[in-house]
Amino acid sequence: MPTYEYVCKNCGKRFDVFQPFSAKALKRHDECGGEVQRVIHPRGIVFKGSGFYATDSRSKAATVATATSEKSKTTEKSQSSGDSDKGTSSSSDPD
Repeated sequence: MPTYEYVCKNCGKRFDVFQPFSAKALKRHDECGGEVQRVIHPRGIVFKGSGFYATDSRSKAATVATATSEKSKTTEKSQSSGDSDKGTSSSSDPD
C-alpha cells in the first residue's frame, strides 16, 4: 500500500497515512478536525538498464551509419558554401 503525506491547514501538522489506491483522500484531521491537503512530492527519474546513452546498446553498424550521414551533411554544406563564394567572387571581379 502506498504511503500518502497530508498537512493540516488548521494546525499545520504533517502526517503519513497508509492507504490503498482505491481509497479516497482524507478531508479532515482526526486530532483537530481541520481540513487536510495531500502533499505531492516531486520524484527524480531513474533510468535503469541499457539504451539511455549513445554508447549503450548501439551496434557498430548503427554508429558507423550515423557518423557517415553526419559527415556527408557537413561535406554538402561546405561544398554549397564554397560554390556560392566562387560565384560572388567571379561576378565581382572585373577581369
